[in-house]
Amino acid sequence: MHRRTLLAGGLGLAVSGLVAGAGAAQTIAAPDPAQPATPFVPPPKLVQLPYAMTPYEVHVFPDQFRLYWTLPDRTAWEYPIRVGRDRLYEDGEFYVGAKKEWPSWTPTPDMVEREPEKYAKYAEEGMPGGPGNPLGARALYLFQEGRGDTYLRIHGTDEPETIGRAVSNGCAGLINEQIVMLYDQVPMDTRVKLYPKLNPAG
Repeated sequence: MHRRTLLAGGLGLAVSGLVAGAGAAQTIAAPDPAQPATPFVPPPKLVQLPYAMTPYEVHVFPDQFRLYWTLPDRTAWEYPIRVGRDRLYEDGEFYVGAKKEWPSWTPTPDMVEREPEKYAKYAEEGMPGGPGNPLGARALYLFQEGRGDTYLRIHGTDEPETIGRAVSNGCAGLINEQIVMLYDQVPMDTRVKLYPKLNPAG
């Protein structure tokens, strides 16, 4: 079987954690029944890859809802993500052409056309950066040679309930706390590989 097929099929993601949490016992307060529970999002973890991959690249596996920042010695940081819904997800090879902290956001013309009731009000002036902005705390802007800005982003979100789901307009999303960590790890011009979905309708 071709190695790309193994990766896309998820067999290449049979990784094992290298770091186990260890430390003193902690007292955890009882949850407030009056407040809705915040969905649990697993923290990033250092994992062992099944074979060597080029270090210092970003690899997104949409069917597993996982992003990997690769390191030497067959290791990588693994992040839980959300991805584009239906056929809005775009696979391919990209590079980080821009990085922004608390970026402003303007919907693309396609987004306005698909859902004018939701996005038309932001079409002209957009939305300033800050809490509640769809791009969250940080954004990595994905570019392609000869195409420039693809309008695809790897960005933050304050909606933890969307992690592990195909719900976005094509971008990969991490919770804000985790995109801050990834943002600091990934330099400009980093190669980014978005693998195909096995189920394009998902």
